[in-house]
Parts: sequence; C-alpha cells; structure tokens
Amino acid sequence: MKAAGMVRAVVGIIALVVLGVLLWFATRPPPLVVQGEVSANRVDISPRVAGRILKLNADVGDNVEKGTVIAELESPQLTATLHLAEAAVGVSEADLTRVNSTRPETIDAANAELAAASADVTLYQEESARQARLITTGASTQAQVEQAARNLEAAIRKQESAAANARLAIAGSSKEEKALAAAQVEQARASLNQRQVDVSELVIHAPISGQVTTRVAELGENFSAGSPLFSIIDLQNPWFTFNLREDLLKGLKVGDGFDVTVPALGGGSIPVKVTMINAQGQYATWRATRATGDFDLRTFEVRAVPANPLEGLRPGMSVIASWPPAGR
Repeated sequence: MKAAGMVRAVVGIIALVVLGVLLWFATRPPPLVVQGEVSANRVDISPRVAGRILKLNADVGDNVEKGTVIAELESPQLTATLHLAEAAVGVSEADLTRVNSTRPETIDAANAELAAASADVTLYQEESARQARLITTGASTQAQVEQAARNLEAAIRKQESAAANARLAIAGSSKEEKALAAAQVEQARASLNQRQVDVSELVIHAPISGQVTTRVAELGENFSAGSPLFSIIDLQNPWFTFNLREDLLKGLKVGDGFDVTVPALGGGSIPVKVTMINAQGQYATWRATRATGDFDLRTFEVRAVPANPLEGLRPGMSVIASWPPAGR
C-alpha cells in the first residue's frame, strides 16, 4: 500500500508538471514573424544626346555584360556639327600657319625695296658732296646745295622704312597675333572634341552586368536626352530589406547575423548578415492607438545580405524571419 501511494504521488507530480508545461505553451504569446522582400540595384539607361533608334541589341529577359552595346542611335544633326567642327579646326590651323610664316616673295620684295632705298641714299650722298664742291667754285647755288641735302635726308628716311619693312616681313606677325591664332586652334579642337563625345554617346553601353527587365525603346523612335530606354537589374548582388518599428531593434547592429526563409526557394533556412540600419522618412511612423500611455515609433529599414552566394533570388520575392532572431 505504501509503494502504491508513492507511485500515485509520482504520477500526480508528473501530471502537474505536464499540465504546467501545456499551460505555459498555451499562454505564451506567439513568435513575431516579420516579412521583407528581396531587392537589387536597378539602373535606368537613357541617352545623353537626342537621336533616333537605329539598332536594338537587347530585349527584356536578356542577360548583358557591362560594356555591351545594347542600342545605337543616329542623329544627322550631330554628324553635321561634327563635320563643321572638323572644318573649323582646319581653318584655325591654317590661320596659325599663316601668322607664323611669311611668303618668300614678300621677303624678296621687301629686300628689293631696301636695296633700292640704299641705292638712292648712295646717289644722293654723291650728289650732296658734288654740290658742296661746286658751291666753292661758284658753279652752284646755295639753293641747289640745300635741295641736295633734303634729297639725301629723304632717301635716308626711306631706307630706314624699307629696312623696317624687311625686318617685319622676315619676323612675320606679332606675338599677340600668334598667341591669338594659337588660342583659336585650341578652342576649335575643344569644340571638335565635344562634338566627337556627343557622337560617341549615340552608342549605348550597358553600365552594369545584369538582366534587362524593361525596354521602352523601339526601332525608328526618336528619344530626347534623358529619356529612359532600358532598365537593368543586378541579379548578382541582391539583398533583403525589412521595415521594422524601432522597439524591435533592441541590440541589433550592423554585422549581426540571423536566419530567414524565402518561400519561393523552398523555405529553407538562409543565414544573412545585417549591412544597414536606416531610419525611414517621417511619413513612415507607427502612430499610437491610445491617447495616453503610448507614443509614436519610427520605422527603420534593416538591410541584410546572404552570408553565402544564393542562386535564384529575384527582386520582389518575400522574405520571412522570426523576430527577435534566435540568440538575441
């Protein structure tokens, strides 16, 4: 009887323990489940110059590598301005050559004028000396002597002018004119370079490697600068984003890890690492439902990346995580 009583007591204790455990599980609040989504970088591609679509080398769903030519535009206006800029460079370079050189014929003509002026000086020097001798014998008058002196002085001035013209012909244009011509060449070349850059922008390259998700461009359509042609997403570097109230962030910091599941990939546990915790705008505020005893809470974006490479993730997929994560 005594043994039977002990057995009943043990069974009763066990029953009470089991009942307590069941009551604890029954009254325990369910774990909080937060839902996020998969995100990835998206690049909207638009031309820097206006043009008409000439070729399309990519379509929605295509995977493209960085630098791949995905479209080509044409613009007769840009091509015409390029030719004008090339012609302007030629004109400015020709003018620079002109101001930095003198034709041999011009130099020869200046030297000939100098020689003629020198001959006149010699002639009038002899005439002046002859008149000076004649006046001593009375064979010449004072007026003739003075006229010979004036002729000599005029010949000397003419010789000086011819010498200056010869030096000018040899030296060419002034330093200021040469500097101006050189600056005009640089200006024309800069304008040509700008036109060449504009024409090169008619070829559209993929700025990143990824998948084309949107194509607005159609053959033959005209697009202005800045109008979107394609959208490309980077599927190689996706991340998970969650919007959480600030009271759920206790102890969470950049670099922490936790596990998530992606239903689209079968629901297996995926380890992730927090890379960013950032406050959302004022519009994203959780408002209190009671007039007293509660307060507004800000919403924070928590961004995390897979700890290991994961295939199959696409932007927009749902991500599920129990909160707070295990271990916190």
